[in-house]
Amino acid sequence: MKIFSWNVNGLRAVLKKGALQDFVRDYAPDILCLQETKAQQGQAEVDFAEYEELWNSAERAGYSGTAIFTKVKPLSVRYDFPEEITAAIDGWEDDFGDARKEGRVLTAEFADFYLIDTYVPNEKDDLGRLKYRELVWDKALLAYMKQLDSVKPVIVCGDFNVAHEEIDLARPKQNEGHAGFTKEGRQGMTNYLANGFIDTFRALHPEQIQYSWWSYRGGARAKNVGWRIDYFLASERLRERIVVAEICDEVMGSDHCPILLELK
Repeated sequence: MKIFSWNVNGLRAVLKKGALQDFVRDYAPDILCLQETKAQQGQAEVDFAEYEELWNSAERAGYSGTAIFTKVKPLSVRYDFPEEITAAIDGWEDDFGDARKEGRVLTAEFADFYLIDTYVPNEKDDLGRLKYRELVWDKALLAYMKQLDSVKPVIVCGDFNVAHEEIDLARPKQNEGHAGFTKEGRQGMTNYLANGFIDTFRALHPEQIQYSWWSYRGGARAKNVGWRIDYFLASERLRERIVVAEICDEVMGSDHCPILLELK
């Protein structure tokens, strides 16, 4: 089974370029998880006849959103975090109330695993969302992952908006403490990995330097001045089923490139 994840930075834009159509034709995903769709279902003309469409769009127009296109019919679909998770997070209503309207979590249940498609909030350049990310979001996502993992294995994919280690970005010293490379955001990723989940790319490629996002500024992609901020995390007990974990940095169309997880 080939599962891809891609922050398309606007589904309508990537469709207009023909990039998504080319990608689906050339790579034939069994399941394709998208982030930052910036569209409601019906606003984008998507014609992938083999795929069932699942959408969790933001209420705010042209913002955020996740979607899953799958050839394999899911057993169930869940939107956002369940109430029992959010109720246990201090300050949820004060600090996070509007985030459930942002379409950042979409979960599909399959026969032998749950698949969570997520678009994790950016900390913002002024770090205005750092505490929200640290004290609310990361706690909620980890609690949700553990809740599902108690039933069956979990795969979590998407744009996590954090480079975990220095190897995961081209200029770690210059970016230390900045959005995407704060100690708090990095600790959030460490916490996921300390609770029975693995970074599938690093599990197979412990020393490989490869990136999944490049700024549009200064020709960053051409110079490969990038960040690895898109991940597939998986329950530890899925480790032996992982055949491939790759970054498809040859695919154009967005400031991110797709990533791949292939399972036995």
